[in-house]
Amino acid sequence: MKKLLLTAFLFLSFLAKAQSDQLANNYFDRGDFEKALLTYQDLLKTAEGNFNYFQRVIECYQQLQQYDKSQKALEERFDKYKQSNLLVELGFNYQLQKNQEKAKKYYDQAIDKIKKNAAEVYGIAYLFEKKALFDYALLAYKTALEKEPKMSFSFQMATLYGQQGNTDLMIETFLDESVKNPQNLPIIQNQLSRFMTEEVDTTFNEALKKALLIRAQKTQDVIWNDFLSWYFVQLKEYGKAFVQQKAIYKRDPNSFANIVNLGQMAIEDNDEDSAQEILTFVLDNTQDIELLVQSHSYLIEMRINHALEKDYPAITQELENLIKQFGVSPYTLSLLELQANFTAFHLNNPEKAKTILKNAMEMPINRYQMAEVKMALADIFLFEEKFNQALIYYSQIDEDMGGDAIGQEASLKTAKTSYFKGDFQWASHQLKVLKSAPSQLIANDALDLFLLISDNTVEDSTQVALKKFARADFLLYQNKKSESLAHFQAILKENKGDVIEPVALLRIGKLYEKMGDFVKALENYNEIITKHNESIYIDEALYFSAEIYNTQLHDPDKAKPLYEEMIFKHEDSIYFVDSRNKYRKLRGDTNL
Repeated sequence: MKKLLLTAFLFLSFLAKAQSDQLANNYFDRGDFEKALLTYQDLLKTAEGNFNYFQRVIECYQQLQQYDKSQKALEERFDKYKQSNLLVELGFNYQLQKNQEKAKKYYDQAIDKIKKNAAEVYGIAYLFEKKALFDYALLAYKTALEKEPKMSFSFQMATLYGQQGNTDLMIETFLDESVKNPQNLPIIQNQLSRFMTEEVDTTFNEALKKALLIRAQKTQDVIWNDFLSWYFVQLKEYGKAFVQQKAIYKRDPNSFANIVNLGQMAIEDNDEDSAQEILTFVLDNTQDIELLVQSHSYLIEMRINHALEKDYPAITQELENLIKQFGVSPYTLSLLELQANFTAFHLNNPEKAKTILKNAMEMPINRYQMAEVKMALADIFLFEEKFNQALIYYSQIDEDMGGDAIGQEASLKTAKTSYFKGDFQWASHQLKVLKSAPSQLIANDALDLFLLISDNTVEDSTQVALKKFARADFLLYQNKKSESLAHFQAILKENKGDVIEPVALLRIGKLYEKMGDFVKALENYNEIITKHNESIYIDEALYFSAEIYNTQLHDPDKAKPLYEEMIFKHEDSIYFVDSRNKYRKLRGDTNL
């Protein structure tokens, strides 16, 4: 009983402390510093050694401009605990009072502590950084290195150079660090990519490229070719990235996997010319069955995406020849899935497609491959309007692979199936969760569909237009382009001026693009641009129009102002970065 009472008492004490902590933080965040101060003082009484509570007490005093009290508290704590980082706090307390002379005195004392004991740098430099005292933070790290040269602070110092605006020194320091500690390369590249995307002009990009090129020429080390390849990928310059990967391949013929991945990225970013060049190079230079099958799969998938009915016999024959060449095995699963998908959605023979996939399920494949086959099979059941059977397979994948991207994709397809069926309430419930999916692509798709349903439910509680729209979308899913187009056009006539009009125009524009009628696609996008410029679909209409002028009609003069409008008016669009890069190219920034 005593143990039980003690446990209960401790639990209640912990709960009360947690609530006080949260209350204090809420007061502080709201700017109610007087109430926050009292709460933090009470907390500090119960945990005198807690530096976070003490620091918040000091910050409350400073926000209330009670500098004498904060100074007294800091001095008392320093006398008691002798923590060197409190010298930084004391200096900052004087700096807030614009007494730079006394502030410097304490900052210098903190640096002197590092001269005596280099390990003091961790707490001192951290506080200097936190208070945006970047010069002193750098001095702290340099002082520690003078005392203990074996210490390493390159990453921290490079970041500080960047915060100071000294990007050249930041680049050099980061590149040195990437050689000394290759395990830090992903973090370094992540930091550099932030500057690449945040810079308004191309100065930083050019400086980074120059630094990488100089190192590649001086050392002939493939690390710099790989770094340059990464650099060009950030700018979606897949052709230039490929040049670097080829240079690596000449010295390391086992580096094909990176080249195939590069081809896949080019496909995903619609740079099909680069993808074609990259994957053809793979086919010409390897005998590895897995890489050959993977490259053939990507190439034939690109052909299918642009195929007209007259191309179907040749694609059918090519798929059969490839499967005959490489055999039916887990290695050729991607080709078998492509064959099944093409047979169902283009040749309209779902029974044969299901047979291909069911036979594939009998092979010794791993759980990820099984999930892929089940997904392809579910897609065909959905094609046949066998919604419940499709949902069974999607649910199995979601349950078995919930933590993986394919599990999230299955969840999204479950929601889309509910949408196609007209069960908008359940679809919205599922999409609400998926809006926060780790995969940005899935999150964006989920958000788009969620907004479509919610926007058209608010205006029309009976959801008549939305039901017609979902049917048109389903016909599009079934690859029945002409029927789908007719349904979308009927929606435009019957729902003129309704909230559904701009998204219907967008769907029609994309359909005309798929059918190769770029003039009509532009007409529909222009309707959105001129008559629905407050719509959430305006950025897509601008971007898709710019892409048609740039890549299909080869009219850069008309593409450029559309990209420019994207840059200056739609910074939050997922097409912003791509628009900016393409605009710079058209403007003549050839040194990207």
